[in-house]
Amino acid sequence: MKFIVGFLINLQFFTAIPVRTALPLDAAYIKKAVQTFPLLGLLQGSVYAGVLYLMLNGTPFSQLAIAFLLWLLTILLTGGLHLDGWMDASDAFFSYRDIERRLEIMKDPRTGAFGVLSVIVLLSSRLVFIFEITGNASFASYLMIAAIPFLSRQVMGYLLIRAGLAKQEGLASFFQKKAGSTSLIGYLVYTMFFCAAVYFLADDVLPSIVIMLAAALFMAVSLKKKIVDWFGGITGDVIGASVEGTELVLWMMVWLLHYFVMA
Repeated sequence: MKFIVGFLINLQFFTAIPVRTALPLDAAYIKKAVQTFPLLGLLQGSVYAGVLYLMLNGTPFSQLAIAFLLWLLTILLTGGLHLDGWMDASDAFFSYRDIERRLEIMKDPRTGAFGVLSVIVLLSSRLVFIFEITGNASFASYLMIAAIPFLSRQVMGYLLIRAGLAKQEGLASFFQKKAGSTSLIGYLVYTMFFCAAVYFLADDVLPSIVIMLAAALFMAVSLKKKIVDWFGGITGDVIGASVEGTELVLWMMVWLLHYFVMA
């Protein structure tokens, strides 16, 4: 029961999927929410892959239209939550101020020029990657697309638990204080089951998934250090920006794998 409630908390907080029930936010349930971050990502990735398959095989849409609709879905399904964090963190980072001033900038509800420019680069890059992936899509493509949010949510959970807090308030502080340090244990189990499923479905795709795993691990480790240097620790905005940055890197990896491994 707690496991299901934790997953529903994730749907309520981190997606645009309507969960209109008032859910308990006690520590036990928040811990389950953090433990199910990767499952939330796998659900999102499965939706992306499934919609792409249906559009490619069941509609007369052009490649550009399909790529645009999938790109749009990646925004709508999360309600743009993490994009907001990306813009706020970009404004703060590119201000080149000290940490205290950067935290103040992230709290400002107004979006500056750097936030606008950075989100344009992020979203346009993602659209290019999706467009080229859809032009050479195969069963392997669907598995790799499903892996993108699955891995990015693991990075989110890792940073949320292992990185220090920049401030003792906000969404990141709320989740970290209630989740506990043991919430990440299940991530390895999820990853092993996912890799086993990939091997069973298409064993030749497993090396590509391992490469994506390595990229996600690199992002987790490097961001943990850089976030402290740049912002003094994590905030909700920084976590959101980390998710978007990790997913951009993973979309790029899938794009490159289509050229150099699957060509």
